[in-house]
Amino acid sequence: MASPIHLQIKSMYTDFSPKEQAIADYILENPSKVSHSSISDLAAELGIADSTFFQFTKTLGFSGFKDFKLALLKQENDLSAVTIHENIQKNDSELVMAQKVFDSNIKTLTDTKKLLNEEDLNAAVKIISASRRLYFFGVGGSEIVATDAYHKFLRSPIPVGHSTDYHIQLMEASLLTEADCAIVISHSGKSKETIHIANAAKKSGAKVIVVTSQANSPLAKLGDVVFISISEEIEFRSEALASRIAQLSIIDSLYVILMFHNRESAQETIAKVREVILGLKENKTD
Repeated sequence: MASPIHLQIKSMYTDFSPKEQAIADYILENPSKVSHSSISDLAAELGIADSTFFQFTKTLGFSGFKDFKLALLKQENDLSAVTIHENIQKNDSELVMAQKVFDSNIKTLTDTKKLLNEEDLNAAVKIISASRRLYFFGVGGSEIVATDAYHKFLRSPIPVGHSTDYHIQLMEASLLTEADCAIVISHSGKSKETIHIANAAKKSGAKVIVVTSQANSPLAKLGDVVFISISEEIEFRSEALASRIAQLSIIDSLYVILMFHNRESAQETIAKVREVILGLKENKTD
């Protein structure tokens, strides 16, 4: 199933030119009108050439306006339901503020879920299962996601690695082999440090799985498999912070699928971890 058009637009939005962003905004705000108008009428209303609107549909991955319009008609109900998240207001109560944060998180997860597809999930888990070692990479806020992933996958039957220091991450990436896998996480997909790490992993021959919010980012172009997280910004909480919820859920999904695919060895690993932790707790009480 094709990704919903409004999510495609959101995942590519920051890479659009100002003119493309104006077209994108118009489509998001007027999906029904766009799906029932001619390209000439739309171009005239936006004050652009027909060819500019046509080229925008090509940028989204369609063969042209007719192909785009057909897909838009099929997804019209989804697009009509798209609303801009209401920012937290000065007069909101504490409960309303909390509810808006929850609503934003729910929307982030719902939108990201729509972009998942079985082919990518299967491909990623096959790569991880066949890997000799699995490394997690991320800098800044994405390092938090990488650390959480490392902590989670320690319970898997695949040997894992992660460092919080950028230079050590870069060295680790350069020492990977064709038998290894790197999961690289970045909200923007444009962090120079993260791109250096991904390039080092690719150069070493390792498979690269990318988790990012920008489908057209330089980092996404380096991935053998790419997962896109969608998020919206609300006041006092950046889009990057909101995307972390979706990225953690993507990692959770890969972990659960991996463990079910390797059920017997996974159970042995979990038993070892539980035994050690239980022993530690018993020693504290003695």
